[in-house]
Amino acid sequence: MSDAGQTAARGRVAARAGTFPPHPVRGVRAVYARQSSCPSDFAEVTVDFEPWEEGIVFEVATRLTTHGSIEETELAEYQTALATGIREELAELGEETTVAVAVVLRGIRVHEVDSHRGAFQAVGRVAVRNALALAYGPPPRPKRRHA
Repeated sequence: MSDAGQTAARGRVAARAGTFPPHPVRGVRAVYARQSSCPSDFAEVTVDFEPWEEGIVFEVATRLTTHGSIEETELAEYQTALATGIREELAELGEETTVAVAVVLRGIRVHEVDSHRGAFQAVGRVAVRNALALAYGPPPRPKRRHA
């Protein structure tokens, strides 16, 4: 599967020992788009990662910005999938990092054909990677081997 539409830095960003997030990381935009033949995938979100008590709390802003036509039941399904993707990615940080975060969904963009639960689960993972890159810097580049 191609992730060419992702805005995340490629690869994992290793969190430094301590607590994630180390400070508020706001306005994190994440896009998951895969367009080839049918079916295609599309999901876009804007989220804030706020320091909180140990664990993960997922909230939806009272003034959620939505783009695209979406019914309430679909919106709830996409929010659940987004939270699942966020939790899955944060679970991979390792034992040396304590996760203590409130994730606030601020904006969501959907495509009436290409958006689905799986795309929103994937964009949740991308959002975490983007937040890690903003909090700790981009992942190191691989070193070139000299022949």
